[in-house]
Amino acid sequence: MDPRTGAPADVSKVLVLTAHPDDVDFGSAGTLARWAAGGIEIHLTVVTGGGAGGFSDEARGDDVVSRRRDEQRQAAEVVGIASVEFWDYPDGDLHVSADLLKKVVEVGRRVRPDLILTHHPERDYTSFQKSHPDHLAVGQAVTHAVYPSLENPYAYPELLEAGLEPHKLRHLWYFAQPEHLTNMAVEISSTVDTKIEALLKHASQHPDVEKMQQFVRQQAAHMAQQVNVAEWTAAETFHAVCVNTAETIAGF
Repeated sequence: MDPRTGAPADVSKVLVLTAHPDDVDFGSAGTLARWAAGGIEIHLTVVTGGGAGGFSDEARGDDVVSRRRDEQRQAAEVVGIASVEFWDYPDGDLHVSADLLKKVVEVGRRVRPDLILTHHPERDYTSFQKSHPDHLAVGQAVTHAVYPSLENPYAYPELLEAGLEPHKLRHLWYFAQPEHLTNMAVEISSTVDTKIEALLKHASQHPDVEKMQQFVRQQAAHMAQQVNVAEWTAAETFHAVCVNTAETIAGF
């Protein structure tokens, strides 16, 4: 691990796929801010427009999808994310489909990241909120797509014809995992304020701004306690998987 960033030492480019605007900021903005500050290039894809989100008609406004996209762009700028791409799948009715799988493969081959970060595909029964069905669908789609289709030259030949070469992914990290699957953590005491600043950009989603900030700080402290490193006061935790290693051979 690179001590400057807390990321694997071989990571210089990251692709994040989330279901809704603000998911990335709740799940990993502290980590991503630290990575971006350390020179890692980060690209974000948001799968739905977030049209079912919000807490009141007044907060949502006349065009909630446009508003939420603007909020996510502003938050991404705070964090240091290099680009944000929005897809148009329906908020609240997302399913793993052939079309979604192909789009995940396409963006993975186009961006060619060293690490993909996404929602955990397994439900955490201690928090239905972080296991929103759309979150699970994105996590499942990404997990399905990264092996073998992302790296298989015979999957989606039309992508190969379009110049999108297969890509072998090394690292797959999940956030919002069931706690017993946590195996990675990034210390974020220097970036927890950046995380909160990014979350504050999502004004359409926060009926109680003070309570949100308190919750985020409490969660970061709890995650640091999980890691049990004396000097850590704030952290984000993950379930990290290596898809391809030096020992990986075809089919195994």
